Amino acid sequence: MNRGLRNLDPALRQAWHPLCRSTEVTRSPKRFTLLNQNYVAYRTPDGELRVFEDRCPHRFAPLSLGQCEGENLRCVYHGWVYDAQGNCVEIPALGQNTTIPDRAKLAGPARLQESHAMVFVAPLEPATPMPSILSALDPAFLRGDLPVIETRASAGLLADNFLDMAHFPFIHAQTFGAGEAREVPKYTVTRNGLQFEASYEHEFSNREDPGVAAGLRPLLQRRRLTYRYTAPFHLELAIEFLDAGGANVIGFFLTPLDDESVRIYSSLWRNDLDGSQERMAEAIDFEVAVVNEDLYLQSRYEVLELPLDITAELHTRADKTTVELRRILSDFVASVSKE
Repeated sequence: MNRGLRNLDPALRQAWHPLCRSTEVTRSPKRFTLLNQNYVAYRTPDGELRVFEDRCPHRFAPLSLGQCEGENLRCVYHGWVYDAQGNCVEIPALGQNTTIPDRAKLAGPARLQESHAMVFVAPLEPATPMPSILSALDPAFLRGDLPVIETRASAGLLADNFLDMAHFPFIHAQTFGAGEAREVPKYTVTRNGLQFEASYEHEFSNREDPGVAAGLRPLLQRRRLTYRYTAPFHLELAIEFLDAGGANVIGFFLTPLDDESVRIYSSLWRNDLDGSQERMAEAIDFEVAVVNEDLYLQSRYEVLELPLDITAELHTRADKTTVELRRILSDFVASVSKE
């Protein structure tokens, strides 16, 4: 039987996932969804992050409708108060000096962490490594965030699309693909557990390089593309401009919301814009156009499922990254299913 990965595969609960951007979490409780589970996220007065399931254990009211009081969170329905560890510390209807029921505590994800300005949670103890992007720690890089996109899609198929090198001249003909060679150069994939890296160099038309207009460099230049992947849905593409200098790092982080929808968080790190926010805004607009070209196809897939059985589809040597994606996810699903 062919095994496929859907957005709500139970195995995905044992992995790190992006819940939101760090800037989205404030002193006011806010709801976020992951794997068909709603979470409430907020910060304590000293900036500490707190994430719990978005329901009060009393009558299941959404805690995201409540309010923060110091380090505590008060439910909007009956005023029950929970401390920063999720323990109930006040039930107004019972008055003072009352015994709080043992079950009056909030449930939360197994693990919680912030990385590269994103909030990550693991609903159950994660079997995947915590994702990171080194460029996010380098002060030479200017960061820019694309608008958050929610779409009908498979997170697995979107990851497959990001890692695919052969579709550029076709899907992206209106953005960068028109100047791309149709043949994918030979490259190797280096796997490390539930992660991999793949890199190759090729020539391209660098229309973004100011040195071309100034006559300092030719239009046709060299660049190195390095793909980095961490299971299940954390992806990075580092583009190094070997002639013009500098780098463009694209982060692509996928949050499965339910069985048919995904939230896409994407960010850019650039060290070749001379700190120009105007040029970063232009780069963001360009990347949004690129993503929309991908979504024109991805949102129209009839079956929202990534095949994990390598024999289910036809593969070529140009598909090494996307084949490795299937192998890693297949190994991940098999490993957690045995537990």
